[in-house]
Order: sequence, then C-alpha cells, then structure tokens
Amino acid sequence: MISTLIILFFIGYLGIALEHPLKIDKTAIALTLGMLLWILYALGAEYIVPAIEGESLQAYIAAHPRMLDESLHSQALNYILDIKIVESLGDITQTLFFLIGAMTIVELVDVHGGFTVLTDNITTRRKRSLLWVLCILTFFLSAVLDNMTTTIVMVLLLRKLIEDRHERWLYAGMIVIAANTGGAWSPIGDVTTIMLWVKGNVTAPALVCFVLLPSIVAMVVPLLGISRQLQGELPPHTAMKPQNSDMSYHERLTMLILGVGGLLFVPIFKSITHLPPFVGMLFVLGILWIYTEIFYNGKRVERDKEHRLPKVLSRIDMPSILFFLGILMAVSVLEHSGILAATAAWLDEKIHNIYIINILLGVMSSVFDNVPLVAGVMGMYPVTDPGATGYMANFVQDGIFWEFLSYCAGVGGSLLIIGSAAGVIAMGLEKIDFGWYLRKFTAWALIGYLAGAGVYILEVLLLK
Repeated sequence: MISTLIILFFIGYLGIALEHPLKIDKTAIALTLGMLLWILYALGAEYIVPAIEGESLQAYIAAHPRMLDESLHSQALNYILDIKIVESLGDITQTLFFLIGAMTIVELVDVHGGFTVLTDNITTRRKRSLLWVLCILTFFLSAVLDNMTTTIVMVLLLRKLIEDRHERWLYAGMIVIAANTGGAWSPIGDVTTIMLWVKGNVTAPALVCFVLLPSIVAMVVPLLGISRQLQGELPPHTAMKPQNSDMSYHERLTMLILGVGGLLFVPIFKSITHLPPFVGMLFVLGILWIYTEIFYNGKRVERDKEHRLPKVLSRIDMPSILFFLGILMAVSVLEHSGILAATAAWLDEKIHNIYIINILLGVMSSVFDNVPLVAGVMGMYPVTDPGATGYMANFVQDGIFWEFLSYCAGVGGSLLIIGSAAGVIAMGLEKIDFGWYLRKFTAWALIGYLAGAGVYILEVLLLK
C-alpha cells in the first residue's frame, strides 16, 4: 500500500509538471491526486495506521471503549476520520483562508485602479533606468502582493511603455526574477513563505532580517547583467488610464493605502494577538468590505455593483485555491503514512547537509511546482523544540533550514520560465519562448541564486 501511494504521488506530480504538454489543468490533477490518496489511505487503514500510529491508535481506542469489539480496520478507519482528517483540514484551511483573503484584497485594490497610482508615476525613458525602476518596484510589490499578481500588473505596464516585442521580453524576464526574489523574504510574499509562516516554521522578523539581503543579491546580479544589453532611450508614451474612470486619483490612492496597509498589518496583528494569520487577514478583509459598502452607498456610479466586494470575490483565482487544497491533502497522506519521515531520514543519512539539501530543492523548484515541494519538505521535517542541539537545532522555529528553504524555493523558480507562477504568467501574456529565456536568463538567474545563497550562508556564519 505504501508503494502504491508513492507511485501515485509521483505520477500526479509528473502530471502537474507536464500541465502544458498534457493540456490538462494542474488543478484537476491535484484534486484527483489528493482525494485518491485519501481513499487509498482509508482502504489500507488497518495496515498503515497500526504501523505508524500504534501508540496513538491504542490511546484513541482506550478513550472510546465501544470500539474494543470492532475489527482492526474499523478502529483504524475511525481513527483516520476522527483524528487525522480533522488535523489535516485544520492546518490546510488556515492557509487557504489566508490566501482567499489576500487574493480578494489584491483584486479589490486592482479593480479600483489603485495600482495605477504607482505605475502612472514611472516617467523615465532611459532603458537601463526604466529596467532598474521596474525591477525595484516589482521586488517590493511582490513582498506585499503575490508574485503572480505583481507580474500581471508589471507586464501590462510594459505593454504601455515598450513597443518592441523582443526588447519587452528582456524587461519581462527580469520582472519574473524580481517578483520571485521579492516574494522570498516576506511572510506574505509567496505561497511557500505563507505556508512556512502560517505553520510557525518561521516568524516575520527573522524572515525579513536574514532573507532580505540574499534576495536583493539574487535580483541585483542578473539585473546588472541584463541591463548591459539595453542602451538609449524609449520614445515618449501616454500615461495609463485608470481602470475605473469614475474613481478620482484621491479615491484610488486611498484604496491602495488601505489594501496594502491592511496586508502589512497582518504580521503585526499576529505578533500582538498570537492568533493564526488567517484571522488577521479576514479581519482586514471585513474592514475593507465595510469601507467599500459605506463608500458606494454614498456614491452612486454606473459600475458600483462591479466594484463591490461580492462581485470582486467572484473574480479571485479559485482554481489556484483548489490546487493548493488538492496538493496539501495529498502531502498530508504522505506525512500520516510515514513516507515523508522516511524520506527525511534518507536525506539526512546520505547528504546530512542542510545547505546542499536546500540548494538542490531550489533547483528542483524550477522544474516542479514549489508549493507541493515545500509542503512535502515541511511534512518531512517537523519543527523541533527550542532547546534542540546539534543537527536538529537547524529545524527549530526560525532555524537555518526553514529560512534557507524560503529563499531557495522562492528564488530557485527563476532558473526556468516554467519554474514559477510569475514565469508562467509572463510566458502566457508575452508568448516568451522557453528556449529564449533559457539562453538569456537561466545562467544569470543561476549565478544570482548561488550568490544569494552564499550571502545567506555568510550571514549564518557571522550572525548566528
């Protein structure tokens, strides 16, 4: 049964990685995979649960005397239904509710033209200067928004600024790298960092303190190389029109400040209340919902129904939410069945170096989706107690392993155009060739990735 679970997981993982050649949406594969693994886990309960959860199963049976006369399969199945599936859903829904709230707030700001407040103020026409401005803006935007949304905003801006298609590709490729590096150091900047933060593997202050500088280096190194290929100035352009012509500049600015400020408030909320991050995110969403209702009740405009939050909710990327659900459910089966613990033990025995393990994981994230990759690693290595010593001290909260994993999984996706959501979005919007990105950007992205990794290791040697 264990072998069947492993084989099916790898088949599903391969199907997700080959989404475009297969022409099957990865969400469909992830959902099918997640539910199928739970079905097999339940069918094989009497073989898996006693071997992995023997003591816990006995304690569960002792707490429910009525089950003493039932078969082993019935006892193990009830243990899965009452304990394991509830634990898994509790952990997973925290991440999903957080993502739903964050995606809705970003969409709310976007639909009100809030991001045009930033993009309309980019006036430089020097090619190199423009590249630096766009990459720096992308880097910090993706730390607050998700890298996919940031890439969409910036690529749409590029279309207004640059007419030549292949020259625009150079900017788009660097925006992908800037978006991925920008999301790696923020607890709310990427799905993988959100997962690590929500589960308590890292805290916001430590993540910013130790991963920010390596992320900057990982962006600046390829930026220096690519900017040398750009010379001269671009022709004049017309400023972008706001998405909602009924919204004044002041109203768009207010929505931008409320939305971005609300997202930035969530880590502060967690540090003050110690409640799960999704509570803070949904609290901010509720405040913004009340604000927009009051705003539109006092201002009747032609498109007000389109911009109220119930309509905005229908615009969020629900397939992505279901994708995360399927993947996290699948990974939870691997965790409960002991597969991930066995994999961690094998890595520790054969490699036993957290830096090499994480660097390899980062390279893998350029081929495989980093969400299941990080979810699997989190299941392999539990967070150890603060008093842990030796090798296991690397896995405490804010331990070296978790911080470096955040960097490697986020930045490593830039090595290939298909290695991140930002890259896939840019590829789809601009029709960027896989081979062109491989020739122009992969080497620079790899140098930047390794340089940033070196900076992090140096930080550890000097500061930890």
